[in-house]
Amino acid sequence: MAAIETVSGADAALRRRMGVAAAGLVLGFCLLPLALLPVLTGIPMASPVALLADPYLRGVVGFTLWQAFLSTLLAVALGVPLALALDRLRFPGRGLLLRLFFLPQALPVLVGALGIVTVFGRNGVVAEALVLAGLPHPSIYGLPGILVAHVFFNMPLVARLVLGGLSGVPAESWKLAGQMSLSRWATFRIVELPVLRRTLGPAAGLVFMLCATSFTLVLVLGGGPGATTLEVAIYQSLRYDFDPARAVALSVLQVGLVALILLPSLGWGSADDAGFGLARASRRFDRPSRAGRLFDIGLTACAVAFLLAPLLAILWSGLRADLGRIVLDPAFQDAAVRSLSIALLASALGLFLSTGLALAASATRGGGRLFLALSGSLVLVVPPIVVGAGWFLTLRAFGDVARFAPAIVVAGNAILVVPYATRILSPELAAVSRRHGRLARGLGLSGFARLRHVEWPALRRPLALAGAFGMAVSLGDLGVVALFGNSDLVTLPYLLLQRMGSYRSTDAEGIALLLALLCLGLILLAERGLGGRRTPI
Repeated sequence: MAAIETVSGADAALRRRMGVAAAGLVLGFCLLPLALLPVLTGIPMASPVALLADPYLRGVVGFTLWQAFLSTLLAVALGVPLALALDRLRFPGRGLLLRLFFLPQALPVLVGALGIVTVFGRNGVVAEALVLAGLPHPSIYGLPGILVAHVFFNMPLVARLVLGGLSGVPAESWKLAGQMSLSRWATFRIVELPVLRRTLGPAAGLVFMLCATSFTLVLVLGGGPGATTLEVAIYQSLRYDFDPARAVALSVLQVGLVALILLPSLGWGSADDAGFGLARASRRFDRPSRAGRLFDIGLTACAVAFLLAPLLAILWSGLRADLGRIVLDPAFQDAAVRSLSIALLASALGLFLSTGLALAASATRGGGRLFLALSGSLVLVVPPIVVGAGWFLTLRAFGDVARFAPAIVVAGNAILVVPYATRILSPELAAVSRRHGRLARGLGLSGFARLRHVEWPALRRPLALAGAFGMAVSLGDLGVVALFGNSDLVTLPYLLLQRMGSYRSTDAEGIALLLALLCLGLILLAERGLGGRRTPI
């Protein structure tokens, strides 16, 4: 309600129109090809229900949901205690540690998968340690590898979202808990548990959708038909079997399943309760016991070791490659230039759409706000591989698909940026509206003047972070380019996948390191240089 009262009628109407336009572009790009397919191509639509009569496809659907459930359960079960431990602990370098927890989301999925294989694979450090201990080593491929990879990427996400909620606890609550000398359990029950009730629903829903729509990790670590998800089945239907009707029906089935999960999760909490950035440290006055502090330190150390191991493995194996030869390779140079061009365009377009949705959400409530939230999260319901399959089949009616490939890859990556960018921008817009909205309205600031003097100073750093994060996500994406990639459209992840497929593992490790450094460098540049300092109104 506060956001509505602090935005003038004219500004609110303009922002709503911007949001409707942005939502229309997102909805059109994601849903239009699936709607046009029967008309343009004449492809008969196979019934998703009929497909479920196939025992293999029933197994694919069951495995998709089962691995997503287990991944979410593990990520939440490990991420929540980790967030509570980090909120209790105070030590030099805490901010750097929280930035480490941001890295898995900025790291290309294919690079992270390669690092996990290096650590937990047959020749990895974990395997050697188990052999020395006389214990059997389970295969990293199949369900175990998928679970390990999903925990690596999503446990830090859960921890950060919960930390964001804990950072919003009023200082008076911590003071009162300290004055009353509440025990660890009492502090958890009275102060921390209400935050978990607000944040865990959206966090678990987000992680479940990310795991249910996971493509690259399952493609690399799936290990065969027994560990295949719907997205990989869609990719196989087009790339190997070329069965368009089956691919479309699987796409509809995938969208329906994920939508059934997304819609209930929207009522579990607000995304504003937990921002996507780094949480500020709460000033706590409780006195943890020695045993409790040792538990928190041990848990944090284990989590840091788990996250650092694949990152260090990528660094170590990449440095052993001939990086000079790889950088001078024309194939690498062409892929790098193409990837950076696509990432720059996709990030700019994604920021444009996200800013429109975030500004509209700050001036909307009720059903309109729910519509904007659904539009911003649509790529979680209609994942890139489904969107790419729809456009791949639709554009075949107009000739050679390769002609349209660059534009579709840019647009697909831009849509991929939107959920993350809106989660970075929306809390900042809500906060600046609460702080300065009434004053701006009293001073008669509206239109461009309000954006310049009120929103822009607060959004400079979040926009820089969202833009760099969007470029990193686009640089590492394999979803759309996996379908549209060809000899004339090779990005760095596609080149990395080719090197892995041709068993040129040394080159693959070098490319993985260079791609990881490029993505992480973008994030550091945004945090240190591009964001500037916030200036009050």
